[in-house]
Order: sequence, then C-alpha cells, then structure tokens
Amino acid sequence: MIPARSFLDPGRAAGFDFYSGVPCSFLTPIINQAIGDTALTYVAAASEGEAVAIASGAWLAGRRAVVMCQNSGLGNAVNPLTSLNFPFRIPILLIVTWRGGPGIQDEPQHELMGAITPGLLDIMRIPHRRFPTSEEDVGATFAQALAAMEADQLPFALIMEKGDVRDDGLGEIAYPARAAGAKEDLRTGERQPARMETMERLLAVIPDAAAIVATTGKCGRELFTIADREQHLYQVGSMGCAASMGLGVAVNVARPVVVLDGDGAALMKMGTMATIGSYGPKNLIHIVLDNGTYDSTGGQPTVSPSVDFAAAALACGYARGVTCDDLDRFERACGTALGQPGPHLIHMRIQPGSMKTLGRPTIKPPEAARRFKAFLAS
Repeated sequence: MIPARSFLDPGRAAGFDFYSGVPCSFLTPIINQAIGDTALTYVAAASEGEAVAIASGAWLAGRRAVVMCQNSGLGNAVNPLTSLNFPFRIPILLIVTWRGGPGIQDEPQHELMGAITPGLLDIMRIPHRRFPTSEEDVGATFAQALAAMEADQLPFALIMEKGDVRDDGLGEIAYPARAAGAKEDLRTGERQPARMETMERLLAVIPDAAAIVATTGKCGRELFTIADREQHLYQVGSMGCAASMGLGVAVNVARPVVVLDGDGAALMKMGTMATIGSYGPKNLIHIVLDNGTYDSTGGQPTVSPSVDFAAAALACGYARGVTCDDLDRFERACGTALGQPGPHLIHMRIQPGSMKTLGRPTIKPPEAARRFKAFLAS
C-alpha cells in the first residue's frame, strides 16, 4: 500500500498532470487527491468512454493524460479505446480497478469482468501491469508506461487492486455556480439547408485560429471535401465522442474550439453536455447538425424531432443555446458565439442527405492527430 501522493507527485514529475474518470471505491484516494491538488487538472466525466475522449483531447492540447475507472466501466470505454485511440495513435495512461479480482469476494456484477479484465486489455492491444504497491516501484512503473506509450503511441494500463493506495481523505471541493443561460429560437420554418451549405457558412465566419473537431461519418467527410486544413480533426469512429474530445481540447487552450456534432452522435452521449456545462469552457462552441437521421448508415430516423438540444444545453449549464434552420441566422448565431463567453450550443436543423460522390479523408488518422496537435501548439 502507498499513499496517493507517492503516485501523483512522481506522475506529475513525469508529465502526467491531467486526469479524468469515473469513481470506484478502490480509486477513492487517487481521485480525492487529484481533485484537491491545484497542480493537477481533474475532469469528472459522466461515463468512462467520455473520460477517454476528454483525456484524448487533452493529449491533443499537449497534456499527458490519465483516465481512471472501475473495470466494469472498462466496457463503456471499449469503443473509444479501439476506434479513437487506436486509429489515431493517442497514448493515454489508464488506471483500471480490478473488482472481482483474484481472491476477492465481490458483488455478482463484478464476477465476469473480474475474470476477464487482463484478457480484455490484451484483446484491445493495451499493454498493462499491476499498479505499484511500494514507493520504490513507482518510478519503474512510470518508466515502463512512458517507454511503451512512446514506442507504440497507444494507451498503457495499470490494474489497481483493493488496498493498493492509502485513503488520506478529501478536502472541501466547491464547484462554481453557473448563471442561467440565454435561449434563442431563430427558426423560420422555411427550407432547411444541407449540411455542406451549413459548414461552408461556418467556415466563412470563424477565424483561422479556431480548431474544429468533426464527428464521425459524413460530417467529417464533407468537411474534408470543403477544405482540408490542419485545424480540422475528422473523427473516424468513437461515435458520440466529438463533444468530449472538444472539451478536453477547450479546457487546455485559449483559441476557439468548435465541435461539429450530429443528432445521432449527440444523443448517444448526452451526458457529455452536463460535463461541458459544469466545467464551462468559455471558448467552446458546440454545433449539433440535426437532420433527424443516421445519415451515414442509410438514413434511419433518430428521435431528434422530439429533442430540444438548446434547452437541454441550458439545463446542463451552457451559457447560451440557440435553435435555427436558416443559413443567415445560423451565421449570426456563430458570430455571436465567437464574441461572447460560452459554452454555446447551436442546434441547426438541416436537410437529410449528403453529396452523392462524397469521398473520405485521404490523410491518415495518426497524421491528422499530430498536425492538429501541432496547430494547437502554434
């Protein structure tokens, strides 16, 4: 057993100063100390997959990031670990607790995951080792993790067992109160524009300094077709994770960060809106391009016609929520968002469908991630 500081302090010396995760009783000492340490950043995520995407965004912004979760929550993280971190080669450090591990009489819901935790990491090609249980082993643990992450540019996991870290308590934590946000309904009820028209209008109004994270599917493909630039990141998987990755970027940079989301993707991880509202990055503009369909998989309907994304964003703590269906009013909403503190959500209702001869990004995901990272650092 080691005190939490014996892990966090050497970790910070090794560059690991950004944490995100979902609590587990085994993780209590590490999470509590990370929350209370002003030299570290901790973002409490609504789900483990969201935490992985937040940490990946932080890595793009130049931070070394750690994700902490229970092994039962590892199931929620499988998708981004395999369809975001693996294709983009984004290395993050995982701390995964071993509920239901060897010799532990645990709750029945931990039985199967306890048996398969190391094997699941192996299947995902994530190298791993035991969490250090002595202060003498901490340095070697970070050295091994950094060497593996540098060599493969992939996540590395530490498996934590019960009692590995001593609980030193949690100090007073105060989350800032948020003033009520402003809502605008700018809909005209007339012809809705196409997604490509909408993105062309966005690119005409936002500054070159703005970073854009586009959700997976035809949204990113159309953005690439309009203009391929170093400030564009086209997600090619990890559906629902664009907003959380944008959050991880936005809390670490001063420049505007624009997330291009889809209605299906936003619905998949709506908990991210609560996280964004809680941490309140003033430079984040979250745009939901809502065509009421899963456009990339054949146009099956989503439930978005009954969803008021702008009202949901305000309920989650966003500074402003706007609904529109007209290009001129959309452009005006974007201009306002650029001139006022956020986070902002712009719910833009658009036509279903896309270009008939739509290509795919020719830049490989690892290259896209690294040029985007270089852009953020410039």
